[in-house]
Amino acid sequence: MKSASAVRAQHASTTMPAARQAFVLLRTVFTVAPVLFGLDKFTNILTDWTIYLAPQATAVVPLPPQTFMYIVGAVEIIAGIVVAVRPKYGSLLVAAWLAGIIINLLLLGSFYDVALRDFGLLVGALALNRLSMGTSRTAA
Repeated sequence: MKSASAVRAQHASTTMPAARQAFVLLRTVFTVAPVLFGLDKFTNILTDWTIYLAPQATAVVPLPPQTFMYIVGAVEIIAGIVVAVRPKYGSLLVAAWLAGIIINLLLLGSFYDVALRDFGLLVGALALNRLSMGTSRTAA
């Protein structure tokens, strides 16, 4: 016997169009992930984020690396919130932010695996942008 939530989930997957399902999944991940990663810039529970910062970044913005990461964290939290509220624009903000992270990692000369992963995320953010063109905010 199936639980009520399993029946609802099965019903939703059969009645919700695939593009809508993809939109909801991408919007959820691009809301939650930036907020969580942004919050972690203040706690460094997941990692010491300053090791991912290229020296060129602090040469352009002369701040201590941890202070720089606090700013990065705030921007990431804002980006996640914008995705939740206005995915059409938030997805472009996240894509641009990811491009900046990729450039930073390439300048650092290491963490190419992370740069490649972030490129995949950038493409996902652009896919969310395309899907959000046909999705009204009220239907979300």
